Amino acid sequence: MILSSASPANVVLSLAAALAYAVPAAAAARLSERGARLALLAAWLLHVLAIAAGLLGDPPRFGFAPALSVTAWLVLTVYAVERQMFPRLQARWALAGLGSAAVLLALVFPGSTLHATASPWLPLHWALGIASYGLIAAAVVHAWLMTRAERDIRQATDPHAGIPLLTLERLTFRFATAGFALLSATLLAGVVFSEYLYGQPARWDHKTIFSLLAWAVFAFLLLGRLRFGWRGRKAVRVLYTGSVLLLLAYAGSRFVLEVILRRAA
Repeated sequence: MILSSASPANVVLSLAAALAYAVPAAAAARLSERGARLALLAAWLLHVLAIAAGLLGDPPRFGFAPALSVTAWLVLTVYAVERQMFPRLQARWALAGLGSAAVLLALVFPGSTLHATASPWLPLHWALGIASYGLIAAAVVHAWLMTRAERDIRQATDPHAGIPLLTLERLTFRFATAGFALLSATLLAGVVFSEYLYGQPARWDHKTIFSLLAWAVFAFLLLGRLRFGWRGRKAVRVLYTGSVLLLLAYAGSRFVLEVILRRAA
């Protein structure tokens, strides 16, 4: 099930990435700015190599944990880009811990073997879905930073996010909007081309139901923002609700199949 299913290269790269992530996560106060940045960069590079070793290995594998690992890597990529624009952005220790946990989870549960007969368009469909996961996860991170900055302002303390509150709010909704657009494309492709992608018509399973519920919640959030100017705690609660539903859609259903029921599909 676990490490025996992963390739030696994947094991080595995953452990190295987890260790590199653990350095800025556990020793954030003792590291210099340059040291923490180099450790995070090394972890980021090792992480993507570990993902490639799993997806392109012999045989290639995929499942809920690799999907979460790719999502975490995408969130860290967004953080690295934003860090260049907002040097005081302080979420490194939390995201490094998230990256370390995601890498180890993918190592323990590398997923099921991809069938050779799978449609060549299936990886593109998965890429759309995971990209929507990553963008919505980035929206969740920004919503958390926004909540923390708002709390600091109310308590008359210096905000530690490093990004103005209104900028955080705009970024949160931009990521949520982009994630919603990709989620819509993923669901549309899954329904229209299900037989070509998966060899069977679209069916009403847990993944489909939770995905549609998440889509409806995000649509509700964006409509509320557009028509009624939703912001603050109300918007954040709706965003969190949709994110949990989306997490349950693929990662949750695959976790039940792979770990609890021990089925490949």
